[in-house]
Amino acid sequence: MRPQSPRGSCGARQSGRSAISGKRSIFAQEIAAKRASEAKVPPVREVVSSLDPPEGAVSYEALAPREQGCQLPWGSPGFQGPHLVTGKGLRSQDAEQEAQTIHEENIAKLQAMAPEEILQEQQRLLAQLDPSLVAFLRSRSHTHEQAGEKATEEQRPGGHSVEVTGEELIVPISAKEPRQEDDLDPEAPALALPVNPHKEWVHMDTVELEKLHWTQDLPPLRRQRTQERMQARFSLQGELLAPDVDLPTHLGLHHHGEEAERAGYSLQELFHLTRSQVSQQRALALHVLAQVISRAQAGEFGDRLVGSVFRLLLDAGFLFLLRFSLDDRVDGVIAAAVRALRALLVAPGDEELLDTTFSWYHGALVFPLMPSQEDKEDDEDEDEEPPAEKAKRKSPEKGNQPPSDLARRDVIKGLLATNLLPRLRYVLEVTCPAPSVVLDILAVLIRLARHSLESATRVLECPRLIETVVREFLPTNWSPVGVGPAPSLYKVPCATAMKLLRVLASAGRNIAARLLSGFDLRSRLCRFIAEAPQEMALLPEEAEMMSTESFRLWAVAASYGQGGDLYRELYPVLMRALQSVPEELSTQPPQPLSVQRIASLLTLLTRLTLAASSTAPEPSSDCAEASLSATPSSITWTQVSGLQPLVELCLRQTLKLLPRPEMWHALGPVPTACLLFLDAYYQAWSQQPNLCPEDWLQDMERLSEDLLLPLLRTPSLGSLWDSLGCCSPLCNPQFCAPAPEAVPSLVSLGSAGGRPSLWLPGSASPFPFLTALLSLFNTLARIHKGLCDQLATVLATPGLQNYFLQCLAPVAAPFLTPFSAWALRHEYHLQYLALILAQRVATVQPALVINAALHHSMVLALLSRLLPGSEHLAHELLLSCVFRLEFLPERASGGLEAADFSDRLSLGSSKDSGCGRGVLLAQACQDLPSIRSCYVTHCPLARASLLASQAWYRGELWQVQTLLLPVPKEPLLPTDWPFLPLIHLYHQASDTPSGLPPADTISTALRALQWVLVLESWRPQALWAVPPAARLARLMCVFLVDGELFRETPIQHLVAALLARLCQPKVLPDLRLDCPLPGLASFPDLYANFLEHFEAVSYGDHLFGALVLLPLQRRFSVTLRLALFGEHVGALRALGLPLTQLPVSLECYTEPPEDNLVLLQLYFRTLVTGVLCPRWCPVLYAVAVAHVNSFIFSQDPKSSDEVKAARRSLLQKTWLLADEGLRQHLLHYKLPNSALPEGFELYPQLPPLRQQYLQRLTSGMLQNGLSEA
Repeated sequence: MRPQSPRGSCGARQSGRSAISGKRSIFAQEIAAKRASEAKVPPVREVVSSLDPPEGAVSYEALAPREQGCQLPWGSPGFQGPHLVTGKGLRSQDAEQEAQTIHEENIAKLQAMAPEEILQEQQRLLAQLDPSLVAFLRSRSHTHEQAGEKATEEQRPGGHSVEVTGEELIVPISAKEPRQEDDLDPEAPALALPVNPHKEWVHMDTVELEKLHWTQDLPPLRRQRTQERMQARFSLQGELLAPDVDLPTHLGLHHHGEEAERAGYSLQELFHLTRSQVSQQRALALHVLAQVISRAQAGEFGDRLVGSVFRLLLDAGFLFLLRFSLDDRVDGVIAAAVRALRALLVAPGDEELLDTTFSWYHGALVFPLMPSQEDKEDDEDEDEEPPAEKAKRKSPEKGNQPPSDLARRDVIKGLLATNLLPRLRYVLEVTCPAPSVVLDILAVLIRLARHSLESATRVLECPRLIETVVREFLPTNWSPVGVGPAPSLYKVPCATAMKLLRVLASAGRNIAARLLSGFDLRSRLCRFIAEAPQEMALLPEEAEMMSTESFRLWAVAASYGQGGDLYRELYPVLMRALQSVPEELSTQPPQPLSVQRIASLLTLLTRLTLAASSTAPEPSSDCAEASLSATPSSITWTQVSGLQPLVELCLRQTLKLLPRPEMWHALGPVPTACLLFLDAYYQAWSQQPNLCPEDWLQDMERLSEDLLLPLLRTPSLGSLWDSLGCCSPLCNPQFCAPAPEAVPSLVSLGSAGGRPSLWLPGSASPFPFLTALLSLFNTLARIHKGLCDQLATVLATPGLQNYFLQCLAPVAAPFLTPFSAWALRHEYHLQYLALILAQRVATVQPALVINAALHHSMVLALLSRLLPGSEHLAHELLLSCVFRLEFLPERASGGLEAADFSDRLSLGSSKDSGCGRGVLLAQACQDLPSIRSCYVTHCPLARASLLASQAWYRGELWQVQTLLLPVPKEPLLPTDWPFLPLIHLYHQASDTPSGLPPADTISTALRALQWVLVLESWRPQALWAVPPAARLARLMCVFLVDGELFRETPIQHLVAALLARLCQPKVLPDLRLDCPLPGLASFPDLYANFLEHFEAVSYGDHLFGALVLLPLQRRFSVTLRLALFGEHVGALRALGLPLTQLPVSLECYTEPPEDNLVLLQLYFRTLVTGVLCPRWCPVLYAVAVAHVNSFIFSQDPKSSDEVKAARRSLLQKTWLLADEGLRQHLLHYKLPNSALPEGFELYPQLPPLRQQYLQRLTSGMLQNGLSEA
């Protein structure tokens, strides 16, 4: 029988209803009852009710009731009076008596219950009651216990009683961790507070214990006992704290509610603090988040965190949280927000990389730091929209997207859409922040300017922003700066401000012109360049950086042909600075800042020298903006001709340090800048129309004999060549792996490979010096062809040859990331210059050509790897290197005969020698000029991009519009570029029924097939990136162009030779038609179109038929075979290819046995109806007979009932066939044999097992026939 619950609460409600009839309010009644209770003697100690503690808390009586001898405390003094029901609030005189009656009734019922029933009732009550109500009742029990203990101690000071204490403290347990129970001391106090509250304190007469839990000591740190992930917590310095770290509380890392025992703050808690009403908390949270971001970018967290901190912050809206914080009225919060914004946008090391390589070969050209991937979600949405809606959405409304949508694709665009620039201008102009905040804002502006031309233009056009920067941080007069940190950067020159102007000028010619003319930068450049760094009233480091940035800004302006008028004014200053370079380089070791300044000076002189040789565009130029911003050069050749001896002296001094690696590495880009100046100097000298060519030719010979040739013979230079492979990003793809915190919407040059010294931009990298050396060699060989034989010795360097071999190894190419695009571009410069030098040597003196095949393979590999911005390099490779006969030594070294011999070994001697592969290759070598014209036409590079690239690489300064390269989304040419002419023919035939004129079509297809055959035969590694299935699809395009092209005899011979290459035993296993193919949506769709075309125009052409049969092999998808035997069964009559001309083995079609029931029934139907017969389709007839025979005699016990029924049905129909020949073939088929006329062997008589099976089946048929009769 279920026990009845105590009536405490019910009785209280009944008594309360009888007392409400009075005139006093309930509040007054409560006050009166409280005063009456205070006047009485405090009651004896009352013990907590028998409610069981909730899960997670442990009470003494609940854990061990039997350990106390099952002595329940009904008779103890604490239970002599009511505990929960006191009668307070009742007006009746017998209120206490009523409460005592209820108490006695409850005690009687509890005494009549067994301990197990009490525990069961406790659990039921706890499940029904509200947890907050239970906590409130327990708090009241603690209050009464304290009063009872005090009274008991006064009555019995020396007594000791073993009584049950109150409930223990409930330790909050995280939902992610398993609940743990701790054995607590029953004699311990309920809640250990640092101060005991007294009733005399205001509002402390009723103690609410649940609100005082935070004042007690922290619970003990729990050890993680599972593999479950835990929330990451960070220190105030952004360090990731271990889950089990035990730190003292005075560090301020425990001021959070969740997981109170763990030190540190989670990202969610830091986000919460950024919205605090206390400005110090907001600033602290932003500071910690900035530190977390900086450490995450530095890779300190490694693999200890799951996921990306950047992604989590951006998805949580951290970008706009920073933007809102910038609008704060407290300077400390603004400073913390600016620091966090810099930590988010400016990746550590990016600016250092770009500044270090500024003086490299075309190092001033950089890719914009903007996302290159299109938003896939938008593309999917656009596909579902009608064209009208799509056009409407792409119109001007596209610029009105909310900042959140823009930030999801591009963080910089999202920030600019929030009016960030006016706010930063306000902070700089009005609030005048501390130096660190100013530097952070300038760094953010530099990052915005590097994003794109559009962003740089918005920075320039922001009202009063650049005016404020120039006025406050680039003054021409300032007070001397003392030693130590400056209290303010205002009215003091700042090198970072000059760098901002330089980055803005790099974005475009017009921006540079506006900066020079509209902000009085000419006077400021004169001011900072005319004075030596050691004479400036600035800190030494700041003075060096200011001088360096001034040189770089002038060099950028000179790259557009601007700023030439300053050269006459500052000529004495530049000469004095150049003359002092040898002395500065003689210091041991040279100072890094001084080295960068010297390299920037040499780069400036290089640009000015090129400006002296460049010609301005005519007024009738197509580019109106170029003609407006271009002014005639005020620099003449006589003004720069005296620079060469001084620069050559600097180069000689630096080369003396080449045998000492530590000193050589300390020189940085200075030797590179010297070589590049000499390159530009001789290039400009040779273009002077009024000078005698003999002068510069003799000077080139002098330089070669005195400096360059001895340099080539030094062992130290050989060690540089040997280290190319170690520093190459192409040979070490791990250098280019994306950084762990890289996000597509925020581009940076970070990588997971770290920043070792032995990598491409490292201090020990040989790439900048060797690239500049090869550039100088190319200029000398182009101008003075007599030096080719001497300079060609560099191509025989073992280190260079080993490097080329490593680049051609079949390894995975580096993943295209912003850093890999930037690094690979510099590596491709070295490869291009080496290959162009080899081409010049081959043109002038073919007898000196060595490793021609290796160089040609490198040319083909480089052509497919070049990135946007290198259109000129690709165009030059196509014109001069790719189709050069000297790079095909196989033509004269037995390659033609070897090709014929290889074909005879693989195909037999029946091949006609008149159209062998050797003859085709010989003809292709003769037609190389025509092949080159074909590919130059059908591998088009965007004309605007090609012109811009030519202006960069040819030094045509008046044509340069920007120093920002195109966004590197993918290489310039696809990996299957040798097939581009065939693809263009196919698309033109699909778009226009008439297509091109027949002569152009035949010529284009012929030249493309010739070149593909050359690559397949002699340069197969050039087509490794094109799967065999993709090559087969490109060959099929030849037959889909029109109905006559494939009938041309040269086309037939070339396609047959290429098909034979695809069907080689070593290539055939890689022919996979079920994999995604580049440039092809679906191979089954292409094959269906191919079958339709075959039915229409083939007329039984055997080569056409061979291409139709190749995808029908058993290992390919059954969809292809069903397309022929189901939808295009009429094509069977034209597939008359003899068995002896089948390019692959017949077993490829017959093994393993076919298991598709539908296809087997189609096989049988075409055989029975006569559509498929050996006379006009011998190959597929043998295939169909083989599969039907295997199916009808198979004895697989795992077959389904449907398959078994179909098998019996086909066998019965075969037995009853009227065509005795077909019946004999289907029943007595043995093995495929393409040498026989039928294509297979037959059993003289059926094997015993088959004979018995056939007899059982036929006897059953006869019995069924008799029963029916």
